[in-house]
Amino acid sequence: MDNQQINQSRRRFLTMATAGAGAAAVVGVATPLVGSWFPSEKAKAAGAPVEVDFSKIEAGQMVTIEWQGKPIWLVNRTEQQIKDMVSLEGALVDPASSVEHQPEYAKNATRSRAEHSNLLVAIGICTHLGCSPTFRPDLAPADLGADWKGGFFCPCHGSKFDLAGRVFKGVPAPTNLVIPPFHFTSESTVLVGADA
Repeated sequence: MDNQQINQSRRRFLTMATAGAGAAAVVGVATPLVGSWFPSEKAKAAGAPVEVDFSKIEAGQMVTIEWQGKPIWLVNRTEQQIKDMVSLEGALVDPASSVEHQPEYAKNATRSRAEHSNLLVAIGICTHLGCSPTFRPDLAPADLGADWKGGFFCPCHGSKFDLAGRVFKGVPAPTNLVIPPFHFTSESTVLVGADA
């Protein structure tokens, strides 16, 4: 009888030890699995807002930054370029930017916030098939015609946008360039990727 009692004790001990080891193994496997469901620090940083000092962008010049893996254009438009955009409104598909993929503050002629209407902040991806248009600030180039006042030209399929990112009529792109969320954090800095 003593042998049976000793064996029962050993069985309980071995059962408890095996269950404990199994539980530890499950926790050991589950911890990295559950941890992989959350975005990495690198992924969080890629989607984080980007602050840019736009005071260093000369009048008439463009700078490209990256936000969420997309090219973001910052164009410091001259007063003359803004005046020239008014004459183009009849040639544009959506001059008032009424299509819903635009933030409310982009539904105006300059497609920017009122406090710095000279600065265009736009996603540099054509709304046709995702190519990246080229910045063409030159006036009346031979390949774009005498009525060209500066803007963006997509070499993939010929879509044209003015210096506010508004699409011209008769080109493949259906809508204006997309304006990302942004706001000004000071007189010289803009935060791209977050509304105020």
